[in-house]
Amino acid sequence: MASRGLSEEEALNEMNKMPLTIDVCVRLYGTLYPNTQVAFIRQEAQEKAREIKVKADEEFAIEKARLVKQEQQAIDSQYDKKRKGAEVAQKIAQSNLTNKARLRLLNRREEHLQDLFSTTRNAISTLSQDSGRYTKFLEDVILQGFLQVLEPQAKIFSRKQDEAAAKAAAENAAKAYKEISGRDVEWSVEGSLSDDLAGGVKLVSGTNRISVDNTLDERLRLLEDRMLPEIRKDLFGINENRKFYT
Repeated sequence: MASRGLSEEEALNEMNKMPLTIDVCVRLYGTLYPNTQVAFIRQEAQEKAREIKVKADEEFAIEKARLVKQEQQAIDSQYDKKRKGAEVAQKIAQSNLTNKARLRLLNRREEHLQDLFSTTRNAISTLSQDSGRYTKFLEDVILQGFLQVLEPQAKIFSRKQDEAAAKAAAENAAKAYKEISGRDVEWSVEGSLSDDLAGGVKLVSGTNRISVDNTLDERLRLLEDRMLPEIRKDLFGINENRKFYT
């Protein structure tokens, strides 16, 4: 008995029973329409399937590239953050080492200066042992005190051991003061300064308003303060980090 084509209702029932694939659709379409060019339809369906696959592959490649780029940017960002952190840590460590080295250098320079000042203090303590030079020194500083005070009366304070030398120096200083200023000055000497001092005198005006400290220790201290920049320059050279010197 000759076979016949399926009716549309039978074909739809068969389609519901089978998974819908291109081959199944082509067979069913050929069953419903036996005179249609099945090969042409199959080719069109395969080309459409290839287009869908190509498009899907392209979209997958694009999404894959986007995700890869996103992850790469995240990794680069983390690397940059860690690199910058390492650079900052390195700079901090280098700065700390530089500061420590600078502090050590400054401490050594300060020790050298203190040794120099200590040697100078020991040297001035021997000045009083040379009576001629020391008396001339006392005369000069007493005259300086008279000229600073410029009052008719003055009190001179010295070490107990220098009291006689101070009186002799004050007498000569009073004569020199009169020659310079044309004024007379009444003075007295009191040996009440500490024997721990290297020498020199203190002078107080008759009204007790003006006091002049011309002890060797005070004059050395003032010299240290005023000459310190020049001393540093002579010993250590010009400091490139300083713009001004006093």
